[in-house]
Amino acid sequence: MARLTSMQDLAVLRDEIKAKKDNRAKEVAICTGTGCLGLGAAKVFSTFQAEIESRGLQGDIRVKETGCPGFCQRGTIVVVSPPGVYYLGVQPSDVGEIIDQTLLSDRLVDRLLYTDPQTGQKAIREEEIPFYRYQKRLLIKNNIRIDPKNIYDYIAQGGYQALARVLSGMTPQQVIDEIKRSGLRGRGGGGFPTGQKWQSTRDAADPIKYVIVNCDEGDPGAFMDRALMEGNPHSVLEGLIIGAYAVGAHSGFIYVRMEYPLAVENARHALRQARELGLLGENILGSGFDFDASVHRGAGAFVSGESTALMNALEGKVGEPRPKYLHTSECGVWNRPSLLNNVETWANVPLIINCGSDWFSSRGTERSKGTKIFSLVGKVNNTGLVEVPMGMSLADIIYKIGGGIPEGKKLKGVQTGGPSGGIIPARHLETPVDFEELSRLGSMMGSGSIIVIDEDTCAVDLARYFVDFLCDESCGKCLPCREGLKRMREILDGIVSGRGEESDLQLLRETAALMKDASLCALGRTAVNPVLSTMTYFPEEYAAHIMEKRCPSLSCKALVSYSIQPELCVGCKLCLKNCPQGAIAEEGDICVIDQSRCSRCGICFDLCPPKARAVKKASRGSKQA
Repeated sequence: MARLTSMQDLAVLRDEIKAKKDNRAKEVAICTGTGCLGLGAAKVFSTFQAEIESRGLQGDIRVKETGCPGFCQRGTIVVVSPPGVYYLGVQPSDVGEIIDQTLLSDRLVDRLLYTDPQTGQKAIREEEIPFYRYQKRLLIKNNIRIDPKNIYDYIAQGGYQALARVLSGMTPQQVIDEIKRSGLRGRGGGGFPTGQKWQSTRDAADPIKYVIVNCDEGDPGAFMDRALMEGNPHSVLEGLIIGAYAVGAHSGFIYVRMEYPLAVENARHALRQARELGLLGENILGSGFDFDASVHRGAGAFVSGESTALMNALEGKVGEPRPKYLHTSECGVWNRPSLLNNVETWANVPLIINCGSDWFSSRGTERSKGTKIFSLVGKVNNTGLVEVPMGMSLADIIYKIGGGIPEGKKLKGVQTGGPSGGIIPARHLETPVDFEELSRLGSMMGSGSIIVIDEDTCAVDLARYFVDFLCDESCGKCLPCREGLKRMREILDGIVSGRGEESDLQLLRETAALMKDASLCALGRTAVNPVLSTMTYFPEEYAAHIMEKRCPSLSCKALVSYSIQPELCVGCKLCLKNCPQGAIAEEGDICVIDQSRCSRCGICFDLCPPKARAVKKASRGSKQA
């Protein structure tokens, strides 16, 4: 790579890349994000390479690995351009047909296209697929177009143009003012105004400052930051360099959680390529501005996503929070002013510089501007990453984009904001998704996970699950969080096991109040949300567990029993053959279950032929569910 020494060099390079690309007839983009890799994307990619090489088509067709385009439910995703044909669920055995039909003959492989489940209509391009049609994809739209290990792909899409604009014609204060006018708020969970945080860091007296990318995304079901860092790391790096220029920092860190090896690999590769081109290091693009960054790999602690815990970890200490007597913008890493934003926040910065603050703030709500990436998971037909304008309702996200609830089940609610978020009931689905509205309902934006739950999910057990997770992930430094979570877990374990008492509800409220008031960091203060929100919105479920010793959702094992209805039993004996406890025996032509030996695993219920459904699942309490 030839080092770029001026803004003009970058513009010339972009023109050269585009000219070379225009001369190539076809391009095959294959998602090799973590989700698709789990579905066999690596084999699809290698098969394409081998087939094209064996046919001597290397000069006519480019095959490239890309990041996650979002529709994880239907991977492996392959896009053929031109004209941009979207193939879903591609297997290695489909590769030859795609080459013959689409790449060489301009015909479609119909069975690999998206098919509307209601109308049977086929969708060819991304914008025709309902999952994408209702989104506003500003940040992740380029994931399927860019090879994350090829900086030239990013530059061809306009990459580093914002950096050149900043270094050639904007003062640091002008950059901060533009971010302020945009209304961008931190996408990591707190929603603090980004421009205000930048201003505080710039105004700090210490001349040595640091900028940091927080990619320690640990929420169950969340993978927004991972997808951006894996699929388009240069967008994050460009935002980081711009932020460093704005606040006067010359060193930075990209902190990536241990469980994201591909994100670590692609981030390090991006740093190397940016240095070789002169976009990192000394005298960037001939501007006189010096800046460099490195990747720091986390040690697997969930609490390290908290700002001060992350900074402790960067210093080589235990990842646990510090008291915030001073903001990290004044006293952060090594007691120096430190600017910390999450991956998605940094990726928004080049968009704002290129398109303007007015363009950015025209999307969203009055107090929550722009778009937000969510991971849509759980009991919903279309799972994956969705990017929508702030203010879209939960109902539209779940039904228009997510395609509704599988198997015609009823929607019970939605859990937002990760393990520290609240569970919002179905009656509030028309709520616009923004920072204030979610907080008003007892939940929060968090990093952006949306977990859909249906009628078969027990609200009490769900609260217990998240408390159990947070109890294990608490650093233990402060007593209210450490002991409060343990006590909550004990109480909830008792309730779902049939040992709950009416006084437990008051104990949960008192413990939650103490944790909210006295915990050192946000983990302890928000860990109460799953409990308080379920107690508020699903009080009848707590009452059923405690007063009637039954689980209305038939999911708490201790409160469920199984029996075989003789009039329906067809004598297949699948239950008898597969019971791990030997609790099922024959009586004549039918089977019966010995309740004293039954472990309530549910295998008999799951294996019973649907047309017979002789095994009955019911609550053990005073009422049948």
